[in-house]
Amino acid sequence: MESTTIKINPVTKSELDHFREYKNESYDEVIKKIVYIAKTCRTKPQLSQEVIKAIEAARARIRDGHFMTEEEVKKRLGL
Repeated sequence: MESTTIKINPVTKSELDHFREYKNESYDEVIKKIVYIAKTCRTKPQLSQEVIKAIEAARARIRDGHFMTEEEVKKRLGL
């Protein structure tokens, strides 16, 4: 995958860190989520509120430890 380097303020980086849903989530993934939400806010304001609520709920579940690891999912699905 091709990549590029961008300069951002340390405060901005810290703000991006708050959008991470898990420790190893890449900044590319975080930025893609933010861009998706911004586009949705313009075109479908009601839907954007639902997306934001869903992301917040997912974060809360992860923070509370209510998630399955990749290995657990594979075992459950028989893969």
